[in-house]
Amino acid sequence: MSFNSISHAHARAGYRCYEGMIWYVSVDGDVKVCVSRLFGTIVARDKACKIVARVLAPPVDCDPSRGMHVFGGFNPPPRPLPISLPDELDDLSLLRRASLSSLPNPNPNPTPTLSFSHLGTTNPRPKIAFLFLTNTDLVHAPLWNRFFHSHDPFFNIYVHADPSAQITPPPGVFQGRFISAKTTRRASPSLISATRRLLATAIIDDPDNAFFALLSQHCVPLHSFDYVYNTLFVVRPTNKHSTSTSRKVKLKGYGGGEKRYKSFIEILDKEPVLWDRYNARGKNVMVPEVKFEEFRVGSQFFVLTRKHALMVIKDRKLWRKFKLPCLNKESCYPEEHYFPTLLSMEDPKGCTQFTLTRVNWTGSIDGHPHTYSPPEVSPELIYRLRVSNSSYSYLFARKFSPDCLDPLMEMADTVIFRD
Repeated sequence: MSFNSISHAHARAGYRCYEGMIWYVSVDGDVKVCVSRLFGTIVARDKACKIVARVLAPPVDCDPSRGMHVFGGFNPPPRPLPISLPDELDDLSLLRRASLSSLPNPNPNPTPTLSFSHLGTTNPRPKIAFLFLTNTDLVHAPLWNRFFHSHDPFFNIYVHADPSAQITPPPGVFQGRFISAKTTRRASPSLISATRRLLATAIIDDPDNAFFALLSQHCVPLHSFDYVYNTLFVVRPTNKHSTSTSRKVKLKGYGGGEKRYKSFIEILDKEPVLWDRYNARGKNVMVPEVKFEEFRVGSQFFVLTRKHALMVIKDRKLWRKFKLPCLNKESCYPEEHYFPTLLSMEDPKGCTQFTLTRVNWTGSIDGHPHTYSPPEVSPELIYRLRVSNSSYSYLFARKFSPDCLDPLMEMADTVIFRD
């Protein structure tokens, strides 16, 4: 039986609904099939429950009073598909390798396993792993190329580009930095998976990666590389009687020495959206792993220590809940909850509770923040975006439209990279 044989006018009387999920359809008056809608996928089964057809368009409704055309022409927005089993197994393999790579290695001369691995390097200075998560071209790559120029020993770049988009790798420092990627979709756990993929790849690739900064194609730097590096690798005194304002410390092994460093991740617990988002997958679905009072929200963009990056890639308990597709798409932003909730539960004192990426939510549209256009780009805007309520300046900002590149490049050396 093909899908065409159970679609449109071929669907006859005799179907009923079961809690909005199951339809029993009499096709052409004789063959009965069970049609179940699974997270936006329609699966038709025969009496023996053997799958006989599968299609991605959801049914028009499940109200018999509205006619016998179960599969109508109106297609409401499909619910995000769940993480597929092959993708889940593939990711688990990568996450396990990343976890194992963080263990003490008895071999003093390990062999690199990735085409762009740095496992054999002996650079004593810690590095920043810049993780770019994108579904379009990296339009601001020329600005980032200038940002990274002449700082090769102190950073690594990793790009997760949605394979369903036609993305052209930019020249310069981004060459050869694209990792094995999978499709991402807004309002779905696929963004969490992509971020964990980036973290795991960076952990495996270079043991000197000490901080992990997540960015998008719409992000731009607000300071020079030196300023960003020194901001992250500065130990600020906790003793109120100390006369020193800060001091730079070299990390050794990024284990015990890293404990003094904190992750820059926004963690909020009093937001009015929390209750609806907590129940987006269904009532009580998140318990017992995550109680409502433990549920947090924060910016998707963070800078994590290696300790916390390992925490994320080793997690299985919370991921089992957050990977579930949402029933209420309007309240589904799992990437804004998974990381703040996990780190708040595991190590709240190891997090600053704020992000270093500036965003403007004034006049947001459809859940998207304000996008800056060329007429808005000026030195005054850069100076304003740097200012934060913490003792740290913002290091990055979003969202900037592609046509902002020219005005940004014009003032890169005189404003952005002049701290």
